[in-house]
Amino acid sequence: MDLQDQLKNLFPDHVPEPSKEEDAKSDIWLQDEPIICKYEKRKGKPITILEGYTGATDDFKKLAKELKTKLSVGGSFKDDKIIIQGDYRDKIMDILKDKGFKVKRVGG
Repeated sequence: MDLQDQLKNLFPDHVPEPSKEEDAKSDIWLQDEPIICKYEKRKGKPITILEGYTGATDDFKKLAKELKTKLSVGGSFKDDKIIIQGDYRDKIMDILKDKGFKVKRVGG
């Protein structure tokens, strides 16, 4: 008897809530075209730029905030682009693929 079965026996009327990961996937509108993830240097410092999102601006801002908190880095949202400080292309691409986005790596 595993933990889930024990919990069902103790609380037969309880209906489990959906996990946060499922909620996070449904919050943001997914698109057909890939998001472009590119690397640049500005004033000698590396940055990662994400562009090409065709959904609502608020969704893209939520995505920017989530990426910045998961990576623990600074960044901004300007002109329909997410700018992340540092070269985090691989990590960002993994996070976006887990969310269901198509990502295309450009440059470098």
